[in-house]
Amino acid sequence: MELAKYEFWFITGSQDLYGEDTLKQVAKDSKDIVESLNASGALPCELVWKPTLLTPDSIRSTLEQANADDKCAGIICWMHTFSPAKMWIAGLSAYKKPLLQLNTQYNEKIPYATMDMDFMNLNQSAHGDREFGYITSRMDLPRKVIVGHWANSSTQKRIADWMRVARAVADGKSLRVLRFGDNMREVAVTDGDKVAAMIQFGWSVPYYGIGDLVAYMNEVSEADINALFDRYNEEYEIVYGSDKQYTIDHIKEQAKIEIALRRFLKDNNGKALCTNFQDLWGMKQLPGLAIQRLLADGYGFGAEGDWKTSAFVRTFKVMTDGLVGNGKGNAFMEDYTYNLEPGKEADLGSHMLEVDPQIAVSKPRIEVHPLGIGGKEDPARLVFNSSTGSALCAAVVDMGNRFRCVVNELDVIKPEAELPKLPVARVLWKPLPNLTTSAESWILAGGGHHTAFSNIITTDMLRDWCEMVGIECAVIDANTTVPQFRNELRWNAAYYNNKCI
Repeated sequence: MELAKYEFWFITGSQDLYGEDTLKQVAKDSKDIVESLNASGALPCELVWKPTLLTPDSIRSTLEQANADDKCAGIICWMHTFSPAKMWIAGLSAYKKPLLQLNTQYNEKIPYATMDMDFMNLNQSAHGDREFGYITSRMDLPRKVIVGHWANSSTQKRIADWMRVARAVADGKSLRVLRFGDNMREVAVTDGDKVAAMIQFGWSVPYYGIGDLVAYMNEVSEADINALFDRYNEEYEIVYGSDKQYTIDHIKEQAKIEIALRRFLKDNNGKALCTNFQDLWGMKQLPGLAIQRLLADGYGFGAEGDWKTSAFVRTFKVMTDGLVGNGKGNAFMEDYTYNLEPGKEADLGSHMLEVDPQIAVSKPRIEVHPLGIGGKEDPARLVFNSSTGSALCAAVVDMGNRFRCVVNELDVIKPEAELPKLPVARVLWKPLPNLTTSAESWILAGGGHHTAFSNIITTDMLRDWCEMVGIECAVIDANTTVPQFRNELRWNAAYYNNKCI
């Protein structure tokens, strides 16, 4: 995971009517909060203290500097005292990055025995943050509001989650999804408006011919292939079958693809990619094991030319950087087949080859099997079952004049039996609230068959992401009903179509 070292600015609002002593205390308190939050280890990025903002000019100047600083991924605003909101209009009008309003106060408890009016004037976030909240609402600014004492672990967790999402938004501004070949012929949902996506998210989707990759493959040495094969042997269980040399040769072909892909991505500043099995000129195999290992290292991927899912998987990777391990992670996913037995309804997620081993419940196996699509030789792939527990899958879809993110909360379960004739990665889940409501709602929303899967990311994080990038978020969870969800889609359409005019 090559991730820029982003930071967030902590901005405290006040005014110059309180006198020097009060403002000194405001500055001291805000510095203490920043230093304590950084020392807590709860935040994924550094919080940078900025001097107290007292005037319209200082506010505008600071927020313009935040816009211009590539390291700054967002700001956290706190009104320690009352800060008249008209002062903030010019600065907030210019500001373009994620905004969090932290409604907290330095003290956790009311000091009943000693509290006087000086204390009240100093510690009036309950007053000042409502003034700030009014102007951000009046200006219809996308933002997050978190209420709670800054030292509480639950508050710190919410701040950390917001930071992770904002960091992913910043990463998306420079994200390049390298597209080998084009979209799978005649498929609708994986296609879309690449110019609109670049305007909305920052995602760039440059095209490369598969021959460009083959040229890199031709430069890979046998020594490098053998060294990578040895790593495979250490990290996974290799299933050799009846013809050991056949297995070795096919695994080494994936090693060649992996080495070439890594070099190509590095040379072309790519953090995500997509391929298409209909366009494999010059390649012996469809990339399988190679893609799975790239996914595990933080790259995004989408099959059949699905650049939107590739970018979204990369977004998931950035959000969860530092939290992956022990079956916790993210994956490229596809809804494949249902179990419609009454009382046991479930959805089997998988793909031909490319599901991420981050979510494996045990050590994955490398197996080589025929692939009845693409017309190429048998590819090597990692085979495993996933860890169980709460998770979600989500898709970004192009609705023509805007984008929509569809989210479904899941409960991943253990398969009832082995799947000896299905040599792929498998994830079996019960979608919330149930398969019927989930599938009907997903289809009504136009959700794609390719998704980004995670057992770390929360629905609130995806709501925050949609708020930051300015798109619709349609959530299917335990409380969803089809009539309610259908109405929500109609309300959203009225709102977002009006904003697009």
